[in-house]
Amino acid sequence: MSGNRWVCAVLGVLLCCLWPAVGRGGEEAPAAARAALGVWDTGAASAEVLAPEALAAKTGWTQIPADQNAPSFKGDAVITNGWIWAVFRKQSAAAEVYAAGAGGAVFRLRVSPLASSGEPAARRESLVLAANTKAGATLEAAYKTEKGGDIALKFHVGREMPALDADPGPGAGSLRIECPSEFVILPDFFADDIVINPQKFPLAKIEVPSENFVLHLTGSRNSIAACVFENRQQDARLLLSGEGEKRIISGSEISFGKPGKQEAAADPKAPAGRKIWVALLEAPNIWHTLALQAADADKIKPLDWKMPMAACWRVDVSVPNGLVDSWEMLLQKKQGGEYTKPGWLGGGERTTPATRKVWTTVLGSFLYPCFSDAEGHGFVQPLKSEKLPFQGPLLVYPLNRVKETPLDQYTVADVMRGALGVGPCEYILDVENQQSHYVGRATCSTRDTILPIYKEGKQKEKRAKVDQTLDEALTFVKHIRGRITLYVDFGHKIRAYLAEQKKAHPELAGPLDELDNLAQETDRRFAAREKTIKTPDDVVAMNADFRKNVLDDTSPGAFDKAKKYALALVEIGGSQDELAGECRWAVKAVRQRAGILLALDPRMAAVANEIRARTQEVLRNPAGHEGARH
Repeated sequence: MSGNRWVCAVLGVLLCCLWPAVGRGGEEAPAAARAALGVWDTGAASAEVLAPEALAAKTGWTQIPADQNAPSFKGDAVITNGWIWAVFRKQSAAAEVYAAGAGGAVFRLRVSPLASSGEPAARRESLVLAANTKAGATLEAAYKTEKGGDIALKFHVGREMPALDADPGPGAGSLRIECPSEFVILPDFFADDIVINPQKFPLAKIEVPSENFVLHLTGSRNSIAACVFENRQQDARLLLSGEGEKRIISGSEISFGKPGKQEAAADPKAPAGRKIWVALLEAPNIWHTLALQAADADKIKPLDWKMPMAACWRVDVSVPNGLVDSWEMLLQKKQGGEYTKPGWLGGGERTTPATRKVWTTVLGSFLYPCFSDAEGHGFVQPLKSEKLPFQGPLLVYPLNRVKETPLDQYTVADVMRGALGVGPCEYILDVENQQSHYVGRATCSTRDTILPIYKEGKQKEKRAKVDQTLDEALTFVKHIRGRITLYVDFGHKIRAYLAEQKKAHPELAGPLDELDNLAQETDRRFAAREKTIKTPDDVVAMNADFRKNVLDDTSPGAFDKAKKYALALVEIGGSQDELAGECRWAVKAVRQRAGILLALDPRMAAVANEIRARTQEVLRNPAGHEGARH
């Protein structure tokens, strides 16, 4: 990638991270949101969860004027920002959160604190309105556990996002979110998502990778509860219940982490906060699922779903070994016309022909499988490929916004940006290391540069250009080979680490052996291509021979000599590109499977988190030909 293209891509990401301040008008928030901010005292304590109709009627309620605080409430406290309502009943230790849709409020979830000991709050002791401004409202709450433990924390709603955030005080250990869900997605902004299907996990409580995001797909496919937390020291776990087809994910528990723990971490740039945000993304069919069978391969299947808004829709498809492959849906503006593929985190959209025929390393040439028509209906055409068969649940959800996304609609990335802010957003997304890099000149470009020169007999007048192209080709080959070496070395180091862990924890032999087998794939792929990729020294020798016998040759046979060189070089480059892509796939599989094994066995927590951290390091700064994204 050229310097200017790289700068543009980074600027695009920064603009996306700044979206809450820029894209939504900075200080001028939407009028509807500003007018809807409010705090009420219901006047009487309710023993039951409030019916949505009560929030609309507000019978007997008293609104507390802006800029006025309240040391206590006569009844229950209700705060809203126009997108969500949060009800704090005196007779409950949980805050009940409603989505404020066009058809009225809909009860979605409960939020309650747990003590540092893990004991849940049993009752609320006090509630104080500490801030009540045009920017938002803050409640300070104190709770007691059954054993008399104290828990303190602050709840806040702001005008810019459909979220309730919790800021821990003394005694607060975790936040429990009770939200019955068909699936949970752990978005991976660096590789492929992890999808938790409750029917695949027998335990009542499972640990999941602590990487800032937990998405509950809930609400009859009309709601996503997006949980965001500030640093990766905050543990996350899911709660499961029911049997068979009725098994669900009933909620999640996210720890607040320990004060000061992050400051002692090796990376001082890592976010050190302890807040947790719970946001509600609401729209008809804001997420969708479809079960795919092996017989569906190469067949165009309607999803029976229409996107409720323009957005970058992520499609997670199930593949073998319990893994998921993540795609972005192609968007079509004109029926029968070409498609656009939304850019990754503001990097600019790409155009795909109406045929959907594309090419990547590993997969080669294929029809892009996830697409929509001009009216927004979604379709899937599962790949007919032994390398990547689609089989099992497919999930669709709004990952990021596009320029046509309405201002009053939120995506997962919007919640992340609004919650974490620009600096932490860039850090967590690893913005600087997400970009694909082109170094030197690709071997096919070298062929396409040199051969026309020799065919036209202009090698003498363009001698300097040919000489420079040879150097650029060698630079390219060295760069890709360096990436391959990095992946192979990673496999060796991970296998050595797993061997150490197997000695220390023989009870984990099964999952450790599984990861070891996946880590061996880089060696297997390298061995299969070792003869065809050759080495950079081979290209050095080829270039030396070219300069000696071809560079200054103006005879009729010069073109054939140049062609022989170019074809041999392209064979090396093509094999290198394929191997780099295969190695990247292998590392991504190790990364995702480590997270799934953690969910299956909480004893794998330390190993899984270490492996996922190491995989992110090696996946950084991919070469442009690795196929970092489909």
